[in-house]
Amino acid sequence: MPTIRFTATLARHRAVRDITADGTTVRAVLDAGLADDPVLRAYVLDDQGRLRKHINIFVDGAMVADRMRLSDPVIPESEIYILQALSGG
Repeated sequence: MPTIRFTATLARHRAVRDITADGTTVRAVLDAGLADDPVLRAYVLDDQGRLRKHINIFVDGAMVADRMRLSDPVIPESEIYILQALSGG
């Protein structure tokens, strides 16, 4: 099963653990993996189910291409990293 991992930066603000969930797309894995934690889901996804602007997701080292539908494919061995996007200059 794909594994959802959270960066230490996010873990400082909210207790999070690695989550494994079935699915063949980022959307399916997130829907299954975050279903039991509506607060964490709301931190990652907006009320339309799109990725929030302050969040980035990487699958097996590559940033997701589809931030709206989260249709990027995953395989059972995939690692999905969720991290806060940083800005500034």
